[in-house]
Amino acid sequence: MSRTPQNPATAVALMLLATAFIAGTTLMAKSLGTDTLGPPLHPLQISHGRFVFAFLALASLALVMRPKLGRPALPLHIARTLSGWGGVTLMFAAVAYVPLSDATAISFLNPVFGMLLAIPLLGEKVGKWRWIAAALAMFGAVILLRPGPDTFQAAALLALGAALVMGLELIFIKKLADREPPFQILLVNNAIGLCIASLAVIPVWVMPTAGQWAALAGLGVMMAAAQTCFVNAMARADASFVTPFSYMTLIFATLYDALIFDVVPDAVSWIGAAIIVGGAGLLAWRESVTRARLRRVAATLGGRT
Repeated sequence: MSRTPQNPATAVALMLLATAFIAGTTLMAKSLGTDTLGPPLHPLQISHGRFVFAFLALASLALVMRPKLGRPALPLHIARTLSGWGGVTLMFAAVAYVPLSDATAISFLNPVFGMLLAIPLLGEKVGKWRWIAAALAMFGAVILLRPGPDTFQAAALLALGAALVMGLELIFIKKLADREPPFQILLVNNAIGLCIASLAVIPVWVMPTAGQWAALAGLGVMMAAAQTCFVNAMARADASFVTPFSYMTLIFATLYDALIFDVVPDAVSWIGAAIIVGGAGLLAWRESVTRARLRRVAATLGGRT
């Protein structure tokens, strides 16, 4: 299998585009979940629209690119898609009630939950630095939840649940990434997600307004674009180099919230977000150190054969 040519500058540009698109999806979800564009839509209908239009975008791309597709590992795809669908639905529910910056910051816990879940599900061993990173990120989440009788954000628990479920999704993505090409994973994921979301939305579906149809289409297309940019960014540079740029999602979400909804994060939001990003960044750094060590060991063993 040929390796994608490495181009760090292009990787950074693609990752920044991905973060802008991802923040844009939460902006659209907030517009749809509030009365901005008409009567608020149920989170299940918002996630249904996300899968409908994302699948249409990816299917159209597949017709143009005509990629070689193999036999998918359906049980893994179904498990991954159920996790992803549940995660985005919870996130779309959360952003209707809490600032985009808070929900986005809490979503950065998903690699932390993925690390914790990898212990029982993948048999991975977690060292001291990873535990410190997890504890730090969780402490930041507690701050964002504002655990006081007059300040507690119950809706932020939806974002926390989304991060947990999407952490589980990472486990299945790791297993799929070793078996199938990235585009096939995206296409199959969105096809299965469309089926799941179409069944789940039946009891709550209502006719969207014209503005809501446009927002649903924009949400789906931006999600497909974000996934495509993310996958291609990761293919063009080491994950340890390009992953930190994904935290720009928080900046874009804050900017969108301020411009569209006139919501400016307070000091508690900035402190909690900074601690979560710090914990997630520490985890990413530790992962890069571990991968570099494994590559050195592999190179040494290869040189002896």
